[in-house]
Amino acid sequence: MPSLTINDHEMYYEIHGHGDPVVCMGGWGTYCHGKETLLARGLTDEYQVLVFDYRGIGDSSDNLNVEPTMAMHANDLIALLDHLQWQNVHMIGLIGMGCCVAQELAIHRPDLVRSMVNMGAWAYCDSYLCDQLKLFRDVHRDSGFFAFQKFVSMYSFLPEYYRKNRDRLLGPDGGWKELNNNYPTHERLVEACLNHDVRGRLEQIKAPCLIIHAAKDLVTGPRTTLLLEQQLPNAQGVMMEEVAHVVAGREQKIAFCKILFSFLHQH
Repeated sequence: MPSLTINDHEMYYEIHGHGDPVVCMGGWGTYCHGKETLLARGLTDEYQVLVFDYRGIGDSSDNLNVEPTMAMHANDLIALLDHLQWQNVHMIGLIGMGCCVAQELAIHRPDLVRSMVNMGAWAYCDSYLCDQLKLFRDVHRDSGFFAFQKFVSMYSFLPEYYRKNRDRLLGPDGGWKELNNNYPTHERLVEACLNHDVRGRLEQIKAPCLIIHAAKDLVTGPRTTLLLEQQLPNAQGVMMEEVAHVVAGREQKIAFCKILFSFLHQH
């Protein structure tokens, strides 16, 4: 799969499937390198899906002289989309900073955006989210990756799912594995998250938007996502009552796909 020199760094990306263009972005990780299997089931059957490694993740390099911001990550994606000559793209941001990147892109280049989906999102970090993100970072720095992995997993999944899948969620092949032995990248990703603030600019996003609220999300639940539904001029919201930070388990994934595909098919 290709890499491209964009904004003074090497940006790795993959394209899967055929159909109308979609970009899918998650949190502090990647959907590349075999992890496209974690995309919504059936997405690559109907759409051409672009996924990529954030700076410092996987096979994308970073430039430590550049301040890490969501605008920086959005500009990377804008340059990639322009290179690919993609327009009228569905932007799907899930579980964290991918939502923020999509917001910044939709503000700066509305011509690229056909629709936007946000789940596990925020318009700015309130003091609670700010302290959570700093705590995740500090646990990684002070106690190591595996303590961080366990800590963030317990925040991200429902207790019953965690108990049943603990051995798969934890360890060198578990969640957030791209940050293992990669604390400097984690620190820079957290800084970009903490500084994200689109209050006062959300009205510039005219594209149809779907905001999915996860009622049991302890990190970015309705406390942070309802503001987006309220302030985006062309937004609709859906509440998933039994979902935590990460959609997990067969029934939750089926319900999520129904919501996602219903919205995409409308637009």
